Parts: sequence; structure tokens; C-alpha cells
Amino acid sequence: MQKNLIFYFLFAIFFVPLHPEMCSQETYTIDLKGLTEDVTVRDFDLDDEFFRALDGSQLEHGALHVSVSIRKTTGFFDLQFHTVGSVTISCDRCLDDMEQPIETDNHLVVKFGDTYSEDDDTVTVDENEGMLDLSWFIYEFIMLAIPIKHVHAPGKCNSAMTQKLEELSGAVRSGEEEAEAIDPRWEALLKLKK
Repeated sequence: MQKNLIFYFLFAIFFVPLHPEMCSQETYTIDLKGLTEDVTVRDFDLDDEFFRALDGSQLEHGALHVSVSIRKTTGFFDLQFHTVGSVTISCDRCLDDMEQPIETDNHLVVKFGDTYSEDDDTVTVDENEGMLDLSWFIYEFIMLAIPIKHVHAPGKCNSAMTQKLEELSGAVRSGEEEAEAIDPRWEALLKLKK
């Protein structure tokens, strides 16, 4: 009995305070069966807590506003997402944090079915539940809006890292020049090629 009390006490002290944001994910869940109007608009303000609450999130910091317009039609729901704000990512050149502006519009079609499934831009939700968690879709839309190459504006990169990169690229160039000098053994073969 005493061991169980100690276990629950330690669980309450250590586990619960570490994950208070888990309940906040309910904020991004839409009850599709409960929608009464033809068009419903939901607005979400995302911050660092949103990214921490997602398992597997590669982003940690951001401040974004997401507006979701849900149009209810016969047989399906048409969702239009508009996301604007910025996220913090590392610069490809100097590896320092940089702010990346995000503005994206995305589309998703949701219909009811027997089980949950995702195919391209169509999601099937279990008709008995009728609930759709938008959090992971919002996260994926943000990730897709980040450019493949992200670097600071000219002159904004970490100066020590930029200097080191210039030194290393100079060493690489001199090594390439040495490699370009043709080995005399191959010169005869090159003459045959011509």
C-alpha cells in the first residue's frame, strides 16, 4: 500500500508537470458531426507550446496564426487553411538560428467512412467518431512551406563561421587546382582520345 502511494506521488510530481501541454491538443480537434453551419471558421494561434506538444516535431519555436474555413457539403467537408507567421530554424550556412517567414494556403477534403485513412489531400474519418485532429496537418503544412535552402540575408550570418567557411573553401579550391594538373601517364591517353 505504501509503495503504491509513493509511486503515485512520484508520478504526480515528475510526470504531470512535464506534460501539461498534452491536453491543449484538444484545441485543434474538430467535431465534424457537430458542425451546424454551412461554413465554419476556426482560428488558431500557434506558439512554442504547439510544437513541443507534437511527437516527432522538428520545429521548436514559432509564432503563427492559422485560419481554417470548413465548408460543409453533401458527403464531404472542404477545409481551407491559411497560415501566416514565422518559425525559428537553423541557417544552412552558419547553423545559427534564424527566423523564417511562413505564409501558405492549403486544402484538405474530409469525408466519413468506416475507418480512418489518408490518401493525398483526402482524409476519411470514422463516421462513428466524427472527430478530426488538425494539429498534425497544420504542422505538415508549415513544414512544406519552409524553403529547402534557408540562409540568413547577406551579412547576417555568424561572422566567425563565415570566416571559417571562407578559409576552408579556399583550401578546397587549391586542392582542386592541384587535382586538375594532369598526370603525365594520362596525357598520352588524352591525345589518343582527340
